[in-house]
Amino acid sequence: MKVGVTLGTPAIVLNVKTYVESVGKTGFELAKICEAVASEQGASIAICPQQVELAKIASSVNIPCFAQHADAVEPGSHTGFVTLESVKEAGASGLLVNHSEHRLKIADIDFIISKAASLNLLTIVCTNNIAVSKAVAELKPYAIAVEPPELIGSGRAVSKEDPAIVENTVKEVKRVDESCVVFCGAGVTSGADVRAAIELGADGVLLASGVVKAKDPKAALLDLATGL
Repeated sequence: MKVGVTLGTPAIVLNVKTYVESVGKTGFELAKICEAVASEQGASIAICPQQVELAKIASSVNIPCFAQHADAVEPGSHTGFVTLESVKEAGASGLLVNHSEHRLKIADIDFIISKAASLNLLTIVCTNNIAVSKAVAELKPYAIAVEPPELIGSGRAVSKEDPAIVENTVKEVKRVDESCVVFCGAGVTSGADVRAAIELGADGVLLASGVVKAKDPKAALLDLATGL
């Protein structure tokens, strides 16, 4: 896949995390499932592969691929770190930033958003509440994904359990930067959950276990896509 592929909205962004179900061959199969469902349903779907699989998967599928993380460093003596340049070279369209499982300082978030923009990489910055979402919007990321930590992996969708955080995050972010895309996540597992998010003003959803850990990932993704 070529760098620069855009992510249309409404969209589903699948973060495969580091689940055993997304390692190696099964991770590759998940990416191909995302590609197939996107094609069959005319849906906008992106995947965030495990870091070591990013380049392989990005070169093998015709959907946007996002890195799960990058570090706020310039190329050089930073053993074990991930530079934005390497993310771009891997063929990614962008990256997740500040996931609840990989929190960053605001200065690092600022650096990553700015550097990514200069490299034509999209940033999806994860936030945990309305106030943080509003503050991050000032930094001009491509997108913000609000995810209450207590609902992540719970199977209880944020769009139903806490609709106010979705609706008010959209309002506050758009007030700061009308062009900023707003996703929501945490507990999203069905097309009805996605539909509820869209009705609240979200531009799509960020999810993980609802597909990765499903007995039939393609069936789960097909159901989710009905909500777009």
